[in-house]
Amino acid sequence: MLAFIVRRLAFGFATVLGVLFVLFVLFFAVADPDDMAIRAIGERASPETYAAWKRNHGYDKPLLINPEYDWTAIQRYTDTLLVDHYERMLSFRFGRSDSDDTPIWTRIREGAGPSLSLTLPLFILGLIVGITLSLFVAFFRGTYIDRSVLVICMLGMSVASLIYIIGGQYLIGKLLRWFPISGFDPDPSVIARFLAIPILIGVLAEFGGTVRLYRTVFLEEVNRDYVRTARAKGCGEIRVMLRHVLRNALLPIITNVVLAIPFLFIGSILFESFFGIPGLGALTVEAINGNDFSTLRTIVYIGALLYIAGQILTDICYSLADPRVRLGAEASG
Repeated sequence: MLAFIVRRLAFGFATVLGVLFVLFVLFFAVADPDDMAIRAIGERASPETYAAWKRNHGYDKPLLINPEYDWTAIQRYTDTLLVDHYERMLSFRFGRSDSDDTPIWTRIREGAGPSLSLTLPLFILGLIVGITLSLFVAFFRGTYIDRSVLVICMLGMSVASLIYIIGGQYLIGKLLRWFPISGFDPDPSVIARFLAIPILIGVLAEFGGTVRLYRTVFLEEVNRDYVRTARAKGCGEIRVMLRHVLRNALLPIITNVVLAIPFLFIGSILFESFFGIPGLGALTVEAINGNDFSTLRTIVYIGALLYIAGQILTDICYSLADPRVRLGAEASG
C-alpha cells in the first residue's frame, strides 16, 4: 500500500512540474512582461516607471538565460524568470497582485470563505439528493416512476444553468420575496438567506445529470450475480439496495465525489458573478477583467494542484474500497 501511494505521489509531483511549465509559457513566453507593465500602469508612463514596476513584481529577469553572467556561472541559468517561477509556485510565495499590489494570499483567504460557504452545502446537499433519488428510481426500475423521473431528468438537463439562475432570481427573489436576489453577508445569523437561492438553483440544475449517472451505476449492480445470490438467501429488496448495491457502486461514486472536491475551493464563477458572492470565482473574473496576471496565474495553479491532489486521493480511495485496484496496479508496476 505504501509503495502504491509513493508512486501516485511521484506521478502527481511530475504532473505539477509539467503544469508549471505550461503556465510559464502562457504567462511569460506568450504574455510579455513589458505588456503586463503597460496594462497595469497605462501606456503613458516613463521607461523608468515600467522598469520599477517589473522589478517590484519580479518580472525584470530574462526568460531562460541571463546574459549578465558568464557562460560558466550557474546564475546564468538560475537567475531567470523560469527558475524564479518554479521557486515561487512550489514554495507558495505568490507575491502581490499586478493590479493593486495586494498580497495574493490575502485575496485568496478572503475569497475562500464565501466560496466554501456556497459550494460546500451545495456539494453535500446535491450528493445526498442525487444518491437518495437514484436509489429510489433504481428500486422502482422499469415502472412508471422510473420513466417519469427519467423524463424529468432529460428536461432538466436540456435547460441551461443561466435559465435556472434568472428564473430562480425572478420567482423566489422578486415575486415571492423569500430571499435576497443577490449579495453576501458572512454574519451566521443571515448568511443562509443570501445563500438559499444559489444553493437551491444549484441542486436543481445538477439534479438531472446526477440522478441519471447514479441510476445507471445502480442498475448495473442490480443485475450482478451477488445481488441474485442475496435475493436467493432471502434478503429483502430494500436491504439489497442499501447494503449490497450501494456498497458495491462506491467506485464510480467516489470518482464523481473526490474529483468535485477541488472545485469547492475554487468556487463557481457563474453563481458568484450572478449572486454577488465575493468568492474565488468572482476573484477569477476580476483578475481576467483587470489584466491581473499574477493573481490569475496563482488561481490556475491552485486549481490544477487541487485537481491533481483529487486524482491521487481518488486512486487511494479506490484501493481502500476495492483491493483489486491496488493489486492490479502493483502487478502492472
